[in-house]
Amino acid sequence: MDIIINSLYSNKDIFLRELISNASDALDKIRFLTLTDKEALGEGDTAKLEIQIKLDKENKILSIRDRGVGMTKEDLIKNLGTIAKSGTSAFVEKMQTGGDLNLIGQFGVGFYSVYLVADYVEVVSKHNDEWESKADGSFAISEDTWNEPLGRGTEIKLHLRDEAKEYLEEGKLKDLVKKYSEFINFPIYLWATKEVDVEVPADEEESSEEEESTTERTEEEETEDDEEKKPKTKTVKETTTEWELLNDMKAVWLRSPKEVTEEEYAKFYHSLAKDFGDDKPMTWSHFSAEGDVEFKALLFVPPKAPHDLYESYYNANKSNLKLYVRRVFISDEFDDLLPKYLSFLMGIVDSDTLPLNVSREMLQQHSSLKTIKKKLIRKALDMIRKLAEEDPDEYSNKEKTDDEKSAMEEKKGQYAKFWNEFGKSVKLGIIEDATNRNRLAKLLRFESSKSDGKLVSLDEYISRMKSGQKDIFYLTGSSKEQLEKSPFLEQLTKKNYEVSTSPTPWTST
Repeated sequence: MDIIINSLYSNKDIFLRELISNASDALDKIRFLTLTDKEALGEGDTAKLEIQIKLDKENKILSIRDRGVGMTKEDLIKNLGTIAKSGTSAFVEKMQTGGDLNLIGQFGVGFYSVYLVADYVEVVSKHNDEWESKADGSFAISEDTWNEPLGRGTEIKLHLRDEAKEYLEEGKLKDLVKKYSEFINFPIYLWATKEVDVEVPADEEESSEEEESTTERTEEEETEDDEEKKPKTKTVKETTTEWELLNDMKAVWLRSPKEVTEEEYAKFYHSLAKDFGDDKPMTWSHFSAEGDVEFKALLFVPPKAPHDLYESYYNANKSNLKLYVRRVFISDEFDDLLPKYLSFLMGIVDSDTLPLNVSREMLQQHSSLKTIKKKLIRKALDMIRKLAEEDPDEYSNKEKTDDEKSAMEEKKGQYAKFWNEFGKSVKLGIIEDATNRNRLAKLLRFESSKSDGKLVSLDEYISRMKSGQKDIFYLTGSSKEQLEKSPFLEQLTKKNYEVSTSPTPWTST
């Protein structure tokens, strides 16, 4: 057991992710079984497919409960009592069907991450059989005669260590669910405290003081008061508890792009970027990839470049791209999915087939990542290319209908905005990515001696070259003013050559 605790997991926060993933598996199983046996779901609360988290601060107990398929006594002994024995994998083999299971658990050892934070764990499951274990590797099963009957499902009670008291704080648990399990298929509830305003009877002392301060009144006034007299109350703050939903954000990338509105994409982007301003992303790409490695992805171009985008260009480990496996967050601390020059993109990658090692914290087969990376780069560059093509400042509107022209008017100047924010990244890509250099070259923009302040592409420049001209003339400098004073520019323009100008030198960061 010590090997698992100390070797497989480097981040103790992930224990909650693993338990919620297991609960989601169990709920998927019962939902699948109800396709052929509607009575399997049960009635009342038992029929609610949800996950509940509850705290007992006094006894240092954290409980996670689901109303999934649950485990029999035999299941408890066979699965939980055996390291790395996965009931989920066995369930898939048993069903032998093409149904949409999408189950997360593949290794079984995820459960044992609980010993990162707990010395003692109780597992209560559907047949009122109980399993308990300690980190020394021993476990026992007995009939549950003191817990509230579950009906169906599993409840796991973690008796937390003294050094793990932070997991008894509601804020900490909310943050972990938000980070790792926000897009789980089933609702996750926390038994949370909150302050509410409550009307209560006024204190007797306050009432008597009010009576003493009353001056003499006429008989008519007293009669009116008697008729309108109501019990005296006051508003006080009281602490109450209720189930609070923690994962209300939907995984829009699982839907067809045709079904998702622009408003939904914008809302999801703001949630992903933790940016709740009014600016929409410049553009996005929502797609699925099939083949050896299947995945869905949603990429965004932010409206603005972060102020520190290039300050730690070669040193930053954290990515703006989040990796999920079956809607469970795995990591954003890697640089294996996008090259550095595309690190400004934000988004998610979610795979059902990505192979992981037993702890789910490190990727197992780098060849799979290389396949994903190749497809992501191609889609990202296509997305940026389309942004340019849809900008009426980039291409002529002569052959467009009035409706098309009106729709494109909103995108006017978008690529110039992109270039001003992220043009340096495209230049860095040309230096660093030989494979995609030609694609990146088509994204280059610069002013020229004949562009009248507008940005032009290499294709435009080449289309205007003089007969017999074989070279592209370009000039770089520290500022636009410096370039305009260049004697080289003056000589070439006199000969009617077009000169591309760049006020920022091409140097790597």
